[in-house]
Amino acid sequence: MRSNLFYYLVLLILVLVDGWLLAHPNLVGRVGIFIYEYEYIETVPRALLTVGITVLVALLIGWGLTKLSRPVGIGIAVAASAACIFALFQTYVKFTSGVYQFTGSGFKTGAILLPVILTIIFGKTSVDIISHKK
Repeated sequence: MRSNLFYYLVLLILVLVDGWLLAHPNLVGRVGIFIYEYEYIETVPRALLTVGITVLVALLIGWGLTKLSRPVGIGIAVAASAACIFALFQTYVKFTSGVYQFTGSGFKTGAILLPVILTIIFGKTSVDIISHKK
């Protein structure tokens, strides 16, 4: 139980940090948020809500995967982990080239942190399903 409490505490801290980072782009990032109408990350509360809902949905999906049969749960959890790693790679490439590289290091870190959080969630789900013996 203690490790679960630590896991959720770390996730909470990561969500808070990610929401704060996404809500604080530099001037170029603010212009991009205005032009592309990204209202869901304009302010700290909106960014926290966006990141929090995303993480909560991922946690609920992970919990649901533990309730499926073991082979199906493992397959879907590993596929979700792989998809998150791919999204992490794409986000990193996108924010280190082109116009996105000028949005500020904090904003770029926040954008890259969300796929990292999702990878952690689905990776832990995969490990939990694999290590759970019935």
